[in-house]
This record gives sequence, C-alpha cells and structure tokens, in this order.
Amino acid sequence: MQKKALGRGLGALIPDLERPSSAPLEVDIDRIRRNPAQPRFKLDEARLDELASSIRDNGVLQPVLVRPIRDGYQLIAGERRLVAAQRAGLLRIPVVVREAPDDRLLELALVENIQREQLNPVEEAQAFQKLMETLSCTQEELAAKLGKERSTVANALRLLKLPPAIRSLVADGKLSPGHARALLSSSATPAEMTRIAGQMVAEGWSVREAEQWAQRQPKKPRPRKAEDPNIAAAADRLRLLLHTKVEIRLGRGSKGSGQIRIYFFSQEDLLRIYGILAPNK
Repeated sequence: MQKKALGRGLGALIPDLERPSSAPLEVDIDRIRRNPAQPRFKLDEARLDELASSIRDNGVLQPVLVRPIRDGYQLIAGERRLVAAQRAGLLRIPVVVREAPDDRLLELALVENIQREQLNPVEEAQAFQKLMETLSCTQEELAAKLGKERSTVANALRLLKLPPAIRSLVADGKLSPGHARALLSSSATPAEMTRIAGQMVAEGWSVREAEQWAQRQPKKPRPRKAEDPNIAAAADRLRLLLHTKVEIRLGRGSKGSGQIRIYFFSQEDLLRIYGILAPNK
C-alpha cells in the first residue's frame, strides 16, 4: 500500500537547523560516508534490487540528505537510495547538503526516514521510540510534530511489545500489524503468541480470524491495586476488635472518601458487634 506523503518538511519539525544554501547538487558517490547513527536495521534485498533497477532507468529522483565533513560528505538520511544507486553502478548522486551537529544527527535521520523511506512497521515503531527518546517528547507531541494521529503512533509503538520472533514476522511482511495487535490483545503468553503466529502464517489467517481467536482466549485478570499499608493495618485492628471480617475500601476520587464494611453471619453475630460498637452505659 502506498505511504501517505507528509506535508511537513524537516524545517517544520526541527526549525532551528540551518537551511541548505543551494539547490540539490551532484557529488561523487564514493565521497559519501555512511551514517553511524542510521536507525534502519535491515535493508530488504528484493526491494533494493527493484530500486536499483528503477534508478538505472530513471536516475535518483529524490536527493539524499548529507552534511559536509573533512574528506567529503556524511549521509544523514537516504541509505536505501545510496545503496541502490551503488548497485545500479552510478558514479554520482544528487544530494542536499545541510549543516548538522553530531548531537542532531540521529534526530535528523529518524525524521527523514519516517518521512521519506518505506520503513516496515517494526522499523517505523523503532524510529518513533528513538525519536521520542531523542526529543524527550510524549506520543501526543510526537504525533503533532509528524502530522500523524496519536493513535497511529500508539498502535505502532505497541508492536515493540511483541516477542522477537513475531516482530521479525511483521518486519518481513509475513504478518500484518493487524494480526500483531490481535495477538497483543489476547491473554496468551509470549510462547503461545509465537506458536499461534506461526500457525497464522502457515494457514494464511485473515486479520478477522486472528481477532476471533483472540476473543476466544480467557480474559486477562485485572491486576490488583497495591493496598495502602496504613489502610491494611487499620482493617486488621478492626478485625481483632470485632472478631469478624472487615474491609476498608477507598473511593475512586482523591478526596479521601470510602467505605468500611463490617460482616456478620447471624442475628447473634450482629447483636454482638453492635454491643461492641455501641455499648450500654
């Protein structure tokens, strides 16, 4: 599916970076050094070959982003285009030159990759996570910077909770993010999720079938809220005093309201507790 182009450039996202002083120019491809901060962890060989074939026929249509260094240029973003151009046998490649300090290199590479490159869903999620860490921003703030819905960023980040084997299936396109979200919504253990993910791939499950499987799984038990030790101690003292079950439950608000529940198990038990709480004078 074609990626929706974003209408915001690097300047809108990182406004304090110095603008390129000229239009794109062509430089010798062997003068460009790879970027050690490049966030991409995998280059798809088949897609690289397709891009190399397109470049042989049409050239590099989108310049790569570089910064000047002492002996040439360092790649900021556009690794796929650079590698494919090398495979296509190009000696020169169009570049946009931008001044960028070392501490902004990763930030620029992440933003440019999210905007320009066809990242797989796991790579995109990793880029979102790294960008949030680099910019010290929330999901909402990152979504606003990238011109995306917050739910898009949140759903992408959920993929990072998958077991490694399932992340690889999603990265390779064998499972869709929809399948992955169905797995994450279930109560299955990581081992169970990995097993059923393999079955999904082998049997060609649709996302709807994955969702139906998840709905059939036992519901996840709600984690019990940690009890305030002072409240627990007060309940224990009342139990010792009244010789019956006592519960203290705090209200949901922050005003300190709540309930004390005193249990009785017979008419005689009720009269006994009443006599303790309201003794005859």
